[in-house]
Amino acid sequence: MNPGPFGMAQTGVPFGEIAAVRDWLGISATIGQPVVEHPRRPVLGFACPRSEVSGRRLWGLFASRFATPEKFFAEHFVVNYCPLAFLSASGSNVTPDKLSTAERHRLAVVCDAHLRRVLEILAPEWLVGIGAFARVRAELATAGTDVRVVQILHPSPASPKANRQDWAKSATQELQALGVWK
Repeated sequence: MNPGPFGMAQTGVPFGEIAAVRDWLGISATIGQPVVEHPRRPVLGFACPRSEVSGRRLWGLFASRFATPEKFFAEHFVVNYCPLAFLSASGSNVTPDKLSTAERHRLAVVCDAHLRRVLEILAPEWLVGIGAFARVRAELATAGTDVRVVQILHPSPASPKANRQDWAKSATQELQALGVWK
């Protein structure tokens, strides 16, 4: 989807939970402010005090399963379909599915092309959409290719299903059932 205001918008890393990016991925950097910044969602970079639950869940799963980023990235890569943050007047995150039809179409043209280019470079066997929106966009962007597109439950706290159960356990079971993980 697109970055939330407390994750990738702060770190530049998809699902960019500050602690995961800093402590597990070992990334720290000075993050600059955008030219136009929402007054209710300032970009504080690694000084942001808010936690990004989706990122904490996602990177937490990878950290527990792979121990080190090197082991994870030897066979995996995480890319954000849409690296742009959209905020409402109140400062809430606006996901691409909430944009007007014309805006969604213009955005999809660019984001699909970007995703296709990433896939050309990496030549993956699998593309795992994290949530239904990501899977649908992946299916459209990869039409006519050999990339196998599958979906796992999105780790967002906005997802009732992700909150009712151990998300990492569910995601692991999904990935194993799909044949992505052994």
